[in-house]
Amino acid sequence: MHCLNVELGERSYPIVIGSQLLGDPQHLLPYIRGKQVCVVTNETVAPLYLERLLEGLSGFDKVDTIALPDGEAFKTLDTVNRIFDLLLEQRHNRSTTLVALGGGVIGDMAGFAAACYQRGVDFVQIPTTLLAQVDSSVGGKTGVNHPLGKNMIGAFYQPRVVLADMNTLQTLPERELSAGIAEVIKYGLICDAPFFDWLESNMSRLLERDPQALAYAVDRCCRDKAAVVAEDERESGRRAILNFGHTFGHAIEAVQGYGSWLHGEAVAAGMVMAAELSRLRGSIDTELVARIRDLLSTARLPLVAPDDMTVQQFLDAMAVDKKVMDGRLRLVLLRALGDAQIVDDTPPELLAEALENCGAV
Repeated sequence: MHCLNVELGERSYPIVIGSQLLGDPQHLLPYIRGKQVCVVTNETVAPLYLERLLEGLSGFDKVDTIALPDGEAFKTLDTVNRIFDLLLEQRHNRSTTLVALGGGVIGDMAGFAAACYQRGVDFVQIPTTLLAQVDSSVGGKTGVNHPLGKNMIGAFYQPRVVLADMNTLQTLPERELSAGIAEVIKYGLICDAPFFDWLESNMSRLLERDPQALAYAVDRCCRDKAAVVAEDERESGRRAILNFGHTFGHAIEAVQGYGSWLHGEAVAAGMVMAAELSRLRGSIDTELVARIRDLLSTARLPLVAPDDMTVQQFLDAMAVDKKVMDGRLRLVLLRALGDAQIVDDTPPELLAEALENCGAV
C-alpha cells in the first residue's frame, strides 16, 4: 500500500493506493465525520463492488445508495438532480458524506453534487477505473457536460480522501484500460520525462494488468498531479498543463457526441494534435512526435481525428473551451519531452495545418 498527500493547507487530503481497500473499512471510516452516508455509483460498478463497500458502512444511522446510468452521455445536470432528489427525500443533512464509487463520470457528478448540496458536504473518491485513479479523482475538479462544451458547469471541490483499489482494474474492459493509459502517458509528456521512458519499456506490463506495474504507474501519476495541484489549485497558471491534448479531445467529444469516443481516446488523438502543433512551431522535432505516436499506438489508442470531423468543427468547438480567455485560445504544447508550456498566440493557419496533418478534413 502507498499513501501520499495532496498538500492544500486545510483542504489537504491523502491518496491511498493499494489492494483490497474496499474490503477494509479502516481506510474509509476515519474520513466520514457524520452519521449519514450516500454512495453514488453506476449500474455497471454496483453489481461488482457496491455490496463489498456497504459491508463496511453498517454502523451508520443512514446509508443510502443510488446507481446512475453508466457513460459520459449521462454526465448532465438532469442526472445530478437525481442525486439531489435522493438526498432530499431521505433527509440527508449537512453532516452527510457522499461516496463516489466508480469512474471519472461518477466522481465528477458526485463531487459536484457534494459541492452544491446544502452549500457543501463532505465527499470521498473511490475510483474504479485507471483514468479516474490517475487523474479525475485527484485535484478537486467536479462538474457536468453541456451540449456546447465538456465540463463547462462545475466547481473546484476537494474530497476528504481518495482510495484507489488496484483490484478494481482487473474487471476493467480493455477499451477502458487503454483510455486510462492515455492519461498516464500524458504525465510523462508534460512533466516527467523519465516516466515516459519507463512507459516505453513497460507498456506491455500495463496492458497485461501486471499489478506491480499498475500500482507503480498510478502512484507516479498521482504524485505528479498532486505536485501540480498543490502549486495551483484552481488552474490560474501551471495547473493548466494537465490539459495537454484536452482542448482538442474535448472538441472531439462534443462534436461526436459524449460517449461515442471515450475521454481517454479523445485525449490520445488530442495529444498527437498538440504534439504536431508543437512541431510546427519549432519546439520539438519529428523524432519525438514519432515516439509519442508509437507509444499511443502500442497502448491501442487512436492517433487521428474522426474521419468525418472538419477543421472548422474543431475550431468552433475549441472556441467555447474553458481555456479561452479574453477571446484568445490557450493551448498546452510541448517545449521538450517532460516540459509543457501554455501558449495563446498560435496563428490560425498553423492550428488548421496541425489539424489537417492529424486527419481533420
